[in-house]
Amino acid sequence: MKHEHLEDYVTSIPDFPEPGIIFRDITTILQDPDGFKMAVDGLIQLTDGLSYDGVVALEARGFIFGTPVAYADGTGFIPIRKKGKLPRKTISEKYALEYGEAEIEIHEDAIKKGGKYVIIDDLLATGGTVEAACHLVEKLGGEVVRICFVMELAGLKGREKLSRYDVRSLITYEGK
Repeated sequence: MKHEHLEDYVTSIPDFPEPGIIFRDITTILQDPDGFKMAVDGLIQLTDGLSYDGVVALEARGFIFGTPVAYADGTGFIPIRKKGKLPRKTISEKYALEYGEAEIEIHEDAIKKGGKYVIIDDLLATGGTVEAACHLVEKLGGEVVRICFVMELAGLKGREKLSRYDVRSLITYEGK
């Protein structure tokens, strides 16, 4: 069934993973051809008129949305993956999780010095992973000109962590 708004394609699951939390399931956007098209077209519109050299996206759902945007805009696609997944020489960045830390990496030759990049991911929550991705782009001499998300959970204040960047979201939920 075709919906008018992208958020109509998101399934909200109350009390998951714990009581009081509403889990916003983005896979229902992906499963519906109209929803998926609406999300990708929306992200393309968020980059409209922006001059940039490539799309950087985070494993795994960022790849789903970032690849068609790079294709549509005629730019390259640069993957950022969990540590140990990329085959050539990389640089990495650690970031904090609720319990412990994680690490992501990028090929050290993926970013052109002075190049301009858009980062795309499915969800802005606390912002830690995307902040680490920004640091990787900048360590290699690139500039992050915009960060685009399909969905944002404003209650987790990830936008504050990314306050020095141009952040755009297709859907914003006020809670967590």
